[in-house]
Amino acid sequence: MCGIYGIASNNSKTVVSPETFLKGLKIIGLSSQSRGKDSSGICIVNKNELRIYKGPVPVNQLLNSKQIKEDLRACSSLKKSCSIGHARLVTNGSQLDSNNNQPVQVGSIVGIHNGIVTNIDELWGNYPELDRRFEIDTEIIFAVINYKIINCDQSIESAVAQTMSEIEGTAAIAFMINGLNKIVLATNNGSLYKLYKKSEYFIFASEANILNALYKDKELSKLVMDSEIQPINADEGLVVDLESLTSTSFKFSDVLDFEGVTINQDCKKNVSCKEINPDSKQLSAVIDLNVIHLNENALKESGMLQYPVNKIQELKRCKKCILPETFPFISFDSMGVCNYCNNYKQKPSVTTFDEILEKVEPYRGSGNKPNVLVPLSGGRDSIYSLHIVKEELGLNPITFTYDWGMVTDLARRNIARACGKLSVENIIVAANIQKKRKNIKKNIQAWLKKPELGMIPLFMAGDKYFFYHANKVKKQLGIDLEIWGVNRLENTDFKTGFAGIPPKFDKKMIYSLSILSQLKLFSFVGRNFMQSPGYINQSMFDTLGSFFSRYSTSKKDYIHLFDYMEWKEDVVEDVIINQYDWEKAVDTDSTWRIGDGTASFYNYIYTLVAGFSENDTFRSNQIREGAITRSDALELVYKENIPRYNSLKWYLEIIDLDYESTIKRINAISRLY
Repeated sequence: MCGIYGIASNNSKTVVSPETFLKGLKIIGLSSQSRGKDSSGICIVNKNELRIYKGPVPVNQLLNSKQIKEDLRACSSLKKSCSIGHARLVTNGSQLDSNNNQPVQVGSIVGIHNGIVTNIDELWGNYPELDRRFEIDTEIIFAVINYKIINCDQSIESAVAQTMSEIEGTAAIAFMINGLNKIVLATNNGSLYKLYKKSEYFIFASEANILNALYKDKELSKLVMDSEIQPINADEGLVVDLESLTSTSFKFSDVLDFEGVTINQDCKKNVSCKEINPDSKQLSAVIDLNVIHLNENALKESGMLQYPVNKIQELKRCKKCILPETFPFISFDSMGVCNYCNNYKQKPSVTTFDEILEKVEPYRGSGNKPNVLVPLSGGRDSIYSLHIVKEELGLNPITFTYDWGMVTDLARRNIARACGKLSVENIIVAANIQKKRKNIKKNIQAWLKKPELGMIPLFMAGDKYFFYHANKVKKQLGIDLEIWGVNRLENTDFKTGFAGIPPKFDKKMIYSLSILSQLKLFSFVGRNFMQSPGYINQSMFDTLGSFFSRYSTSKKDYIHLFDYMEWKEDVVEDVIINQYDWEKAVDTDSTWRIGDGTASFYNYIYTLVAGFSENDTFRSNQIREGAITRSDALELVYKENIPRYNSLKWYLEIIDLDYESTIKRINAISRLY
């Protein structure tokens, strides 16, 4: 979920000058920043001393620090240079506490980690002799490796292999040991790449595209033009000798009792590190959605949420599905059946897997190169789609996640669980999360002054860049095929319906919008901008860009998995929960939308004001497909529409809106029933 990178060079070679070393480090550091901007850090090897610099700032600010510049310049002027760095997307452990930022020091080890360890508490319990100091999951990795090396006299390779085999989730690591002239790299999901030339340089990063940036620089391209970017495969490691700049690879399965590199007594001393926190603007700390209900004010705050279920149950509903009379553009025939049911075209049943197998066959290629991009939101359908793509279609996927600040910690952990178990790389593109959250805050503040249900999608506009970045990543990787876990049952016409856009019953994709409808939508939004000037803020260009990203991004070589196979809720849940230990939210029994931080907020508004939410449309579509009875659907939505306190609190906390005043304002909005 973060970016790790490093560069080691032999500066006695004229081709690798100190300036070249510094430039190369800056290029891969800044390129790694796309994976996380919450904090960053770097470890610089200066003679025999390891110096750590880290703080709650992005990489570009860190590397521009005067003291770090001086230290890097001094390091690069030595015969041999080495630095490893980290760009962090916070998942657990606040970035405001320096101990939770990376590199992390444990005993004689200084290391960096990309990924999420999902069994962190279990691991600490398995090693009661180890002393936990930080919240961050990275600490347990290097604590166990250090313990196995120091206390169990294991080789480095054996200690790494055993530790990685005990980890659940994803882990790509790099570390150095005090007094040992080596870098050790390892990954359980293949999220590491190397670029090297014997005796001259060794460079690594979390993505091939990060290293590709070196080829685009005129000076550095001359240095690396004869070298090829190579992956470090899943469940493999590498020991790099900093003297010779040669490396030895090892597979985890081969070295559990391997007598490889050992360390002497001088290497067992704790590292004397110099930690500096550059001045930075304080960022909001991360909070875990699944423990919010334990806060001292939780009972009072949850009691503020309203759910007039008795009034909602009195609404007139379609006799076939469960859509209520407050649904935009709804009408009922003489039998009490709504126009949405009467115009619904049932998806053709899929009885075999042959059609999609035939569809993907031309993309297989040869060898082990990735041949499909699977976008992962952390939701149930995307995780299940990854399972199908890897295990049943037999493709070699790379996954992609666009984190715009509303991907919950729960979703991130579930992504890590699936990618770790399947040994699949997950590429992260992290937006400027603080800026995105400020945009959301400004738009909600403007909306609260003049609530209009048709403007609610503006709160989610920032996530539509998912389509743009997925297409961009696909091109960078040289992959043609995309397979999405988009589910037709999730069609929500009411969101644009409240903006005056009538439903289109024959659209091919659930997010399709005709040119005429797009113009009507722009007109509606424009009127609301004039009526509530608060919408005219820094988010406008971001919103406009997201609109074009969703509706204009090329959909070539683009497959929706569930257009070719039947979606069955019980099957999906069985796979993700029992095969991938998928974690549920504590504030709902539903497995839908729990990875999306915005869903609980807008569904609370829709339910309170209009008497229905996305849950009603989803269950209605299931009824039309014959997957569920109407009575069961009604029973489910009355439960699923219960306000989700944990998620609502998380959302308002993360965008810095006062919970009490916001909920009171929403509760005061006039009802449509």
